[in-house]
Amino acid sequence: MCGIVGYVGPDEAVAIVLDGLSQLEYRGYDSAGIAVINANGVLTTAKDAGKLANLRSKVPSALKATGAGIGHTRWATHGRATPLNAHPHTDCSGEIAVIHNGIVENHRELRQELQARGCTFRSETDTEVIPHLIEMGIKEGLGLADAVAAALRRIDGAAAVLALRQQEPGVLVAARVANAGGVVIGYGAGEMLIASDLPAIAQRTQRVVFLEDGEMACVTHQGATYTDLHGEAIEKEPQTLPSGSYVAGKGLYDHYMAKEIAEQPEAVLDTLRDAAQLEPPAVHLNDLHLSDSEVMGLNRVVLIGMGTSFHSAQVGRIYVEQLAGLPAEADNASEYRYRRPVLDENTLVIAIGQSGESVDTLAAMHEAKRRGAKVVTVCNTPGSQATRLAQGTVYMHCGAEVAVASTKTYLGSLTALYLLACYLGQKRGFLSEDHLLAALSDLARTPQIVGEALKTEAAVQKVARRYRRARNFLFLGRGMQYTTAMEGALKLKEVSYIHAEGYAAGEMKHGPISLIDSQMPVVAIAVRDEHYAKMLNNIEEVRARDGIVIAIATEGNEAIHEEARDVIYVPDAPPLIQPMITAVPMQLLAYHLARLKGCDVDQPRNLAKVVTVE
Repeated sequence: MCGIVGYVGPDEAVAIVLDGLSQLEYRGYDSAGIAVINANGVLTTAKDAGKLANLRSKVPSALKATGAGIGHTRWATHGRATPLNAHPHTDCSGEIAVIHNGIVENHRELRQELQARGCTFRSETDTEVIPHLIEMGIKEGLGLADAVAAALRRIDGAAAVLALRQQEPGVLVAARVANAGGVVIGYGAGEMLIASDLPAIAQRTQRVVFLEDGEMACVTHQGATYTDLHGEAIEKEPQTLPSGSYVAGKGLYDHYMAKEIAEQPEAVLDTLRDAAQLEPPAVHLNDLHLSDSEVMGLNRVVLIGMGTSFHSAQVGRIYVEQLAGLPAEADNASEYRYRRPVLDENTLVIAIGQSGESVDTLAAMHEAKRRGAKVVTVCNTPGSQATRLAQGTVYMHCGAEVAVASTKTYLGSLTALYLLACYLGQKRGFLSEDHLLAALSDLARTPQIVGEALKTEAAVQKVARRYRRARNFLFLGRGMQYTTAMEGALKLKEVSYIHAEGYAAGEMKHGPISLIDSQMPVVAIAVRDEHYAKMLNNIEEVRARDGIVIAIATEGNEAIHEEARDVIYVPDAPPLIQPMITAVPMQLLAYHLARLKGCDVDQPRNLAKVVTVE
């Protein structure tokens, strides 16, 4: 979840590391820190609580380093967000610096052992055991790389680690253990870079190597050597990734979230482009790598994800059932592997995630593979762990999404899932040519309809101003709009800190109806679909208890004004496309309420973009 950056080469390390961290601040912004070998050959650290700007102000302007440097943005797990708990952490001598993404599960036992051996601890973190373990290895005569390997063999839990030692100023050692967050090694011109995610290094190189579980890299400006944690050599060849895909700016927008909401028509278009063919109708998923016989042998599909990606899975389940004719279910990835799922070679598990680095989803993928299922991923990040673990990938082509709250990748993932469902239906003969053409024609219209939905912003702003002081919201939907209700509630919670719940409208009278009063805004998704008449009944139930109804309705439905205090109109759309359309005003409502409340829209408190710890 934390951001890691390392540099070794001829250029000024401080600026490069800080610039890299600025590209990873979405991964953690409770605190930040750097360590470099200064011009006098002394390991020097600077760190502070809060966002990266705080650290920049603390770094001495005279600090120069042309050998190596490491940096970290933290999302706190063990220990509060304080300067002492910020990374890097050092050993007793201050000559070894370590940054870490993950959790050391046996840190208490290790801390007690190390204290008994004379080590002094300064922080509350689990990470601090690592530099002290390395220190013990150095005292036994090991070099930095071997000492890091020995330390990591003692650790239980996830660990993506980057280490620097004063006595080896031109060397960085990186390692990844127990499926921790990503570690990518970048090959530059006479320089090398290390990061937990591609945006940190994309401006300097696209030639990269990804570390897998249990692998280490010893990096100098000339290149890298790779081993496992027991010193066995590993051959790894750099791959070249597409340039320009990982750098983003806000442009004319005040926030990345606003920019990314506005980019959704393009995100949908880029995801379906080249995959959907209308004449003759066909879907081409070149990175899926499922043979026709494997597709024909499927008898069940399981979709897994976390947060917004779990909501994508719930919509995707309906796509698979209606477009591929296969039984489908959606599950929360963090719970999935613990319930001993029943899987076999005829089950397809679809793992959904924008980053491809979320630890719970990766663990669920490992469990599904272990039990013999076929595993593919829907992902926005080429080269991510999920894409390397899966048999095949359906890519969202959304570009970099920087804001912590997912918006364009939600619509991108729904587009990818729709394509995948059509592909399965096409291969299995469930969709006739006419039905496939109709389905793809609906999808081809989606970018234009999403663009029309963005025009709801003025109406959404009016609603946001009216209810900016509300402390609770209820979101109601039926059918596929039930998922939109949950996604709308999640977005509101994430960025505005307003308590919100999303419910199936028919479930309301089984408990939540007791919460409704004259202070409760209720967002009712009442578009013209097969559930419309029943949604009107649910709206009447809210009104009978003095609830405030905000209706999301289909354009032209003037009668809805008799039922709702406020109405936000969305364009009409085909039934399977409608969840993409109604998601847009949900996102805009969360954004504008957060702005009015003065919240940090792009970096909400306590959240990080990529969750790489359980």
